[in-house]
Amino acid sequence: MSKVALITGASRGLGALLAERFAFEGYSLHLVARRKYELEKTCGAVQRTADISVKGWVCDLASDIDRAKFLEEFSLSCPRLNVLINNAACQGPIGPLEANNWVDWQKTLNLNLLAPVQLCQKLLPLLKKTSAGVIINISGGGAAGPRPHFSAYSSSKAALVRFSENLAEETRKFGIRVNCIAPGAMPTEMLKKVLEADKRLAGEKEATFAQKALDSGADVMERAVNLALFLASESSAGITGKMISAVWDKWEEWPNHIPELEGSDAYTLRRITGKDRSMSWGDR
Repeated sequence: MSKVALITGASRGLGALLAERFAFEGYSLHLVARRKYELEKTCGAVQRTADISVKGWVCDLASDIDRAKFLEEFSLSCPRLNVLINNAACQGPIGPLEANNWVDWQKTLNLNLLAPVQLCQKLLPLLKKTSAGVIINISGGGAAGPRPHFSAYSSSKAALVRFSENLAEETRKFGIRVNCIAPGAMPTEMLKKVLEADKRLAGEKEATFAQKALDSGADVMERAVNLALFLASESSAGITGKMISAVWDKWEEWPNHIPELEGSDAYTLRRITGKDRSMSWGDR
């Protein structure tokens, strides 16, 4: 019996590549996206390359109503789930906070944070049935450091990382692993929006970085997919509650260091104290 994976934001970019590669590994797929035509196109392309079951779900995950309807229908039709990948996200308003549209700010948090949280909550019963369920949440730029002019996006992603760490501890006893992937800058539609924005809003640094990623980011996306496959496999057993950089972390070597990882706060969000930076005067 094949394993089952649910991937959100699966109609293009990283989501479409994840669907293609997980299908190649023999997973039955449930793909979620809001654009029906693009979703059907992706489902058809994946189906032609692998002899597996592929079902597309048209759903605007930023809509509370659409999301609730999808979760109800999916839970009734799917008896089990091995892997949940929360990939769907939006860039949100670009520019200083005082100039941001508040409705867009809320929509960003709804899609980037509340949607993954609710999917995790409602689908945990299905993941528990496998006794080795996997949740992979895609974090992004600004989750671990300031990203001015992208406050909605970076705030939502930082919250998603902390949520994932909490959930990892809650579900450890059920054999469920929860991790975040920091994929790096990829040549996606989201990144193009940075270039389309006024440089005064995005900032010169962001615009330059976005252009460089669009020109040479294909390898970054491939590495993010490889990391997702690793986290979904038994090779990553024991790795949970981590935020992992697809590009900069040598995660391929981690299976050789599971005890060290389990007993460490490495690859997590933590407060840096003065003592951590040789500023003994700053702490009691």
